[in-house]
Parts: sequence; structure tokens; C-alpha cells
Amino acid sequence: MRNLQERGFDIQAIVGDGKVAVSWLFKGIPTQMCHFHMKQIIVRCVTLKPQLPAGVELLAIINKLTLSTETEFTSLFKDWCMKWEVFLKEKSLNIKTGKLSYTHRKLISARGSIKRHLPYLFTFERYPHLKIPNTTNSLDGTFTKIKNSIAIHAGLARDLKMKMVNTLLNGKV
Repeated sequence: MRNLQERGFDIQAIVGDGKVAVSWLFKGIPTQMCHFHMKQIIVRCVTLKPQLPAGVELLAIINKLTLSTETEFTSLFKDWCMKWEVFLKEKSLNIKTGKLSYTHRKLISARGSIKRHLPYLFTFERYPHLKIPNTTNSLDGTFTKIKNSIAIHAGLARDLKMKMVNTLLNGKV
């Protein structure tokens, strides 16, 4: 962070794709979790066509993420957690090992992801004056251009690729 600030960057906020654990690195700087990436994390757990009613409901809730306020979304999520609490605690016996394990591990994982990221999902609402985007879309587009430029020159040595990335990032094209 010091390096970026020494180079003249004024870091007002961070928008991340799920690695909000780095928020400790930028203490005191508002951190926003990308809504698109949050949805993708949940879809990996419950799929786009969940079979279990709990998964169907959780997918419906995550689909409302961009249309909800923090209060609305948090309420929906907490209600879902309470409704499915006993269901998520169900365990099954693994016949090979003889051990019990959670039956609905993917739903538990999805719930955990939302819980972990919840403090960062609506940062943009808490700092309206900063005009923080709720997705990384504009940044992803920039990186796609850089990745495509590098892909065209796949045979370049690593140091030349780094020089090319620095040139592209610094807008000297």
C-alpha cells in the first residue's frame, strides 16, 4: 500500500472478487465485495438448478443481492439461516470410514461464504460520497485487455511480459 501511495495513488476504497481477507492489509479503507463474484461463489455451491429446497431458496436470495439494500438482504439471509439451521446440521454416515460428516456440505459452504463476506457486500451503501461500484466489472474489462495483449505475445520472455504489463497499466500505449 505504501508503494502505491508513494507512486501517487490515493486509495479511497477497494473492490474485491472474494479475497476480502486482504482487507487487513488496507486497514481503514472501505472494502467492497463484488456482487457478481459473490453470486458465482454461491452458484458453485448450489448450482443454477438446485435440487434441494434450501438451495433453491438460497439461490433466490443471492439473485436479489444487487436489487436489495443491506437491511433487506441481511434479513432474507438471516431468515434463511434460521429456517434451515436443523437441516444444515444433518449428518450422514460414511460407510467406508465409519465416520459421520455433514450431509449438506456445499450448502454449509455457501452459507459460510455469505456470512464471511456480508460485512463487505454493502460497503458502497455506507460510503455514497465515494461512489464505490458494487462489482469489479470495469476493472475486469481492463485486465481482459491486458490478458489478451499478453496472449498474443505468448512467446515473450517473462521480463519482457512484465515490461509490457507495466506499460499497459501505466497507460503508455
